[in-house]
Amino acid sequence: MRLQVIERSPGAFQQGLTDRQVLAIARRAFGPDVGVRVARELGGGMYNSTYRLDLVGREEPVVLRVAPEPGRQFRSERELMRSEYASVPWLAPIAGLMPRVLAVDFTQTVIGRDWMIQSFLPGSPAPELLGSYPKESHGAFFRQLGEITAAVHAVSGPHFGPVVGPGFSRWSEAVVASLRLIAEDVEGCGLDAADLRKAADAAQAGARVLDEISVPRLLTGDLWTVNTMLAAAPVPTICGVLDMDRTWWGDPEADWTMRMARAKQDARLAFFDAYGRPEETEARAWRRRVYEVRHLGAIRLERHRLGNEDGVEDSYRAVSEELAELI
Repeated sequence: MRLQVIERSPGAFQQGLTDRQVLAIARRAFGPDVGVRVARELGGGMYNSTYRLDLVGREEPVVLRVAPEPGRQFRSERELMRSEYASVPWLAPIAGLMPRVLAVDFTQTVIGRDWMIQSFLPGSPAPELLGSYPKESHGAFFRQLGEITAAVHAVSGPHFGPVVGPGFSRWSEAVVASLRLIAEDVEGCGLDAADLRKAADAAQAGARVLDEISVPRLLTGDLWTVNTMLAAAPVPTICGVLDMDRTWWGDPEADWTMRMARAKQDARLAFFDAYGRPEETEARAWRRRVYEVRHLGAIRLERHRLGNEDGVEDSYRAVSEELAELI
């Protein structure tokens, strides 16, 4: 077997596999006689470690995704792969765009980590291909993204919060719990989380406004360009959706996708041509500020994990601006 890996420092968050580990996983999934010709680590993601496996006797390659070791996971990001697996039946409206799960193992008896093997999606990653199209055609891509997001948001669920729980009967409870969990993770990194705790208190005080959201809707978690594959076509055409491991139940406005669709006044606004344009109200604007602080808290953790000290510092300024409108 040839193992092709991405070079990284020993202390990096993502930790690669050895050839023996890859072979052990393949044999757990497909039987003791399976062989692996090539295992090539794929870049692009910043959480799970991902490999393309070419197996002996199998025409189509498969994708192996491996979760971080349990001790390296933040509490607010605990067991994301298990959440994605539990979300698969709920993501039925976009199943035709998603990879199929071929094997999954959460026992951690093979390599001490959760892993999942999925079918290999055709196409090219959108960040690599979208820029090759004329800018005037980019609206087609974002309209498709709006359609996909609307299909996911149309699915209602049994509770608010993470798909695998803990579940909450009120949206305010899920939001406050999430903010406080992120704050605990930030403090666990030796950083100040007083601003996030203030935001959690403000969300608690505004529970009545949050609880105007009474139906839990399925949220994609972090769907955007990096999670999509494009087909070879005259205009940008989405042919695949990847890495739906941050799904949860809540207010569609709290979804990362909605934040990114509003981030710039450019072609991405075509997203709302397909998704629809919700009526703007004071309550909706206030809730959106709470959600923005939650996003910024998660961004702070990721930037810290990547060693981006300037980015961490920027997050404090951004949260301060939101708090000034919340409190």
